[in-house]
Amino acid sequence: MPFRRLTVSALAATAVLTAAPAAGALPLPVPAPLPAPAPPSAPPAGSDRLTVTIGGSGNRAVDGTYTLDCHPRGGTHRSAPAACDRLDEVTRYGRDPFAPVPADANCLMIYGGPATARLTGTWAGRPVDARFSRSNGCEISRWDNLLPVLPDVTG
Repeated sequence: MPFRRLTVSALAATAVLTAAPAAGALPLPVPAPLPAPAPPSAPPAGSDRLTVTIGGSGNRAVDGTYTLDCHPRGGTHRSAPAACDRLDEVTRYGRDPFAPVPADANCLMIYGGPATARLTGTWAGRPVDARFSRSNGCEISRWDNLLPVLPDVTG
């Protein structure tokens, strides 16, 4: 019996709501459609741009200064697509992919050669001014973590 009363009440309410408006009644306003969401946009051109300077590698083909543009990719870097992919991989919220080795780090005392690098510019909306070397195990690992942004100078 309670189910029958509920059904009758629902039908009566539906009839009242769908009935034609009384004479002189104003029509209900129709809400405006919501705007379509904007498609995700890429960062402005040139917002992810680094200048890579390599020295002391012993390889004249590697030493020099290169530009690396990502989003969109370009510049004079020899491996721009792979370098941009690598930077995208190592970029995480709250972690700086260019951070120096902590001063209190225990590093193996191995020498990876005299090569040095400096990266300057902007990455992920933040300024970059980072120096790299291969003076000990930590620095070698830091350098190798950014291959192919930095060249492979081991051979």
